[in-house]
Amino acid sequence: MPAPAPNTLIDGRYKVLRRLGSGGMADVFLAEDQQLGRQVALKLLHERFAADPDFVERFRREAQAAAGLQHPNVVSVYDRGRWDDSYYIAMEYLPGRTLKDLIIQEAPLDPVRAIDITLQILKAARFAHRRGVIHRDLKPHNVIVDASDQAKVTDFGIARAGASDMTETGSIMGTAQYLSPEQAQGHAVQAGSDLYSIGVVLYEMLTGQVPFDGDAAVTIALKHVSEPPRPPHELNPRIPPDLDQVVLWVLNKDPAYRPRSADELISALESVRASLLSGEPAQHTAAMAALAAGAAVGAMPYAEPSTNGTGEHYRERERGWVPWLIGLLVVLLLAGGAAAAYLLTRPAQATVPPVTGKQLNVARDIVQNAGFQVAVINVPSERSAGVVIGEDPSGGSTADKNSTVSLSVSQGPSAVNVPSVVGQSQSAAQQALRRAHLKSRVVNRPSSQFPLGQAIGTDPRSGQAVAPGTQVTLFISSGPPKKQVPDVTGESAGAARTQLTNAGFTVSATNQTSNTSTPGNVLSQSPAGGTSAAPGSTVNIVVAQAPKKVSVPSVVGEKAAAAANQLTGAGFKVVRQKQNVTDPTQNGQVIKQTPAGGKKVAPGGTVTIVVGHLAPPSSSTTPTTSSSSTTPTTSSSSTTTAGVPAP
Repeated sequence: MPAPAPNTLIDGRYKVLRRLGSGGMADVFLAEDQQLGRQVALKLLHERFAADPDFVERFRREAQAAAGLQHPNVVSVYDRGRWDDSYYIAMEYLPGRTLKDLIIQEAPLDPVRAIDITLQILKAARFAHRRGVIHRDLKPHNVIVDASDQAKVTDFGIARAGASDMTETGSIMGTAQYLSPEQAQGHAVQAGSDLYSIGVVLYEMLTGQVPFDGDAAVTIALKHVSEPPRPPHELNPRIPPDLDQVVLWVLNKDPAYRPRSADELISALESVRASLLSGEPAQHTAAMAALAAGAAVGAMPYAEPSTNGTGEHYRERERGWVPWLIGLLVVLLLAGGAAAAYLLTRPAQATVPPVTGKQLNVARDIVQNAGFQVAVINVPSERSAGVVIGEDPSGGSTADKNSTVSLSVSQGPSAVNVPSVVGQSQSAAQQALRRAHLKSRVVNRPSSQFPLGQAIGTDPRSGQAVAPGTQVTLFISSGPPKKQVPDVTGESAGAARTQLTNAGFTVSATNQTSNTSTPGNVLSQSPAGGTSAAPGSTVNIVVAQAPKKVSVPSVVGEKAAAAANQLTGAGFKVVRQKQNVTDPTQNGQVIKQTPAGGKKVAPGGTVTIVVGHLAPPSSSTTPTTSSSSTTPTTSSSSTTTAGVPAP
């Protein structure tokens, strides 16, 4: 199967961006999750493994186990699936460098820095061990370190979950330079095997070299089983004796004489770290050395503790009871002398007060008042910052007065993963971020995929590791993107409705009487034309309607004042005109109206009434000799308004 080219879509979801690297079992690509819009590291299983049903089943089950490891120092596994006759795992993408790259570029590292990185690896291993998962391939290549030395362990691809029957007896999986002796022999591996590998990583950080190397993997494996490691301080004299002793302790050939758990190794390294920072000797290492030596004598009849101080726990000696008895007597005599000297010179002792769970300033005062010195070790923790989460020696135990009590103080989580909130309501998404010790800032964005009020995503993206208290931008859907509303004013109602519907809006129409606009045309709209509105929202249009017609009262024959009152009472405006009449009975009466009485017209219109005006008699006549005629009276008319008496 050829490697996928850039822009290849894996399983219809992951678009390949570029190749990140290749390992013994898989190629790793940077890809973009098209559903969640985030970058992932996509591990694609090599074809030769994909064709092995047993390996595929182990791959499936162990990927599932790894996906359950959600921890600040473990690279998250998001998804797994099948593509093009192979299988993949989608993991958290981290842009940092591998610890192997850091070692190549900067080793040997400062002891405190090396301890800090190792503690993070141990916390990841401890988290996995408590859930029954053994990594089995812990090496600097599988640790990603960012610019601030925050470390995350990756590649649980050959991890064993519990007592998995998918691991074949006698098989060796892992990288030779970092294999535990029992793993190199094909024996069952436990948590102590991971601790041995971590010890090799610490050795390499401190010295720039692995303790065992060779031309072939088998050669290296045999050295793990049979050869003692060279003490680290011989390669790097800056390594303090306490740290040198811890490294050799964890590299013991026999798992029974290594640290019993990640917790025990963490405690020893934290004690050494505190001593390096305070300048005082560590207390854990002395007890550790005594325990290891005593266990060795009782458990190994053909080995005895080393007395040269180099940390080599055992050396072969000749068989026979006489040398063994002599050695035992010497040890007993020396131990008896040392015990007597200690009893004569030991300082006064006191009980260490229990202060776990208290604030640092309170705990410091209590411990100092009890007669002890205080050393503070800041460690990442889910507990609130400033709270004491451990003490060494433990509270209630007895220790020399004026000795140092190391207080492990929470500095809060070293890193938290941004939770996935896609599809949640705004309130639920904000609550999820608060639970992850993160702040939130809401930004509304249009979305055709997510309904109004639902979370679209975050920045930083979900799964990304950030410092506690980081402000995360929470994108909330404001609904589909808005569209421009067409301007339909002045158009007919039918044309306006068609245009708005085609633009993706619904239409609601109301009528309004208008004396000035053409009936059936749009008078106004809301939202106004040219503004933006959500698709599917309603645009209200107001349609012009002709006013309802009413009958004009008939006022012909009535007195002008009464006629004007009747017309104005019916809602009309009145215009008066006068016309000369000769009939006295028509004087002051309405002799004509326009529009005529009974005609249907729009309310509020104007009615013109003509009022009779009696003309005065003629003052002279002109006689003629040939004929006579009467000069007719010339009619005249004038216009007045309602309410003004005619002259």
